[in-house]
Amino acid sequence: MKVKVQTLDAKAKGDITLNEDVFGLEPRADILHRVVTWQREKARGTARPTRERSDVARTGKKFGRQKGGGTARHGDRRAPIFIGGGKAHGARLRDFNPSLNKKIRSLGLRMALSSKVKAGTLIIVEDLNVKAHKTAALAGDVAKLGFGRTALIIDGDVVNDNFRNASANLVGVNVMPAVGANVYDILKHDTLVLTRAAVEKLEARFNG
Repeated sequence: MKVKVQTLDAKAKGDITLNEDVFGLEPRADILHRVVTWQREKARGTARPTRERSDVARTGKKFGRQKGGGTARHGDRRAPIFIGGGKAHGARLRDFNPSLNKKIRSLGLRMALSSKVKAGTLIIVEDLNVKAHKTAALAGDVAKLGFGRTALIIDGDVVNDNFRNASANLVGVNVMPAVGANVYDILKHDTLVLTRAAVEKLEARFNG
């Protein structure tokens, strides 16, 4: 499929042919849901467990008489009320490390890209080269291109430093290199903006 290419100031810059195997799939909600769930689970930190009564290394011997000692009736020093004892109702180990087949992850990313094409919220720009890192000037260009409330901008290997600095204060605009493209961020933003270099990198990623 052919899509028009624009410059940052919304001027026509020819066309680009998108690979149907990457940008022309029919999105499936179940696949996208699986990949997004996997991504969010992987982002969760593993809870650090505490040692409970059965985990501490102290003797289990009863240290005093049951009666006549003038103290409470304890069995051993591992009780939570003693220094060095186990913690009562401590945090348990919760390991969030789900697995997902690479083919499903790859399919999910291609479907996420295709969903933006189908919805008409994909914009292709020539590059992200700007002369100066001025937020006000870039904000005007963004308005001309018709970004949505939020936009994800993906470049090739690296993002132009001036563009990154200029866009840092634009609310709802996020920038990343092609290697960081992922399903969650693509679906979370209203508009997806790709440079020519980003399209080439993404297509090579799936065709390689």
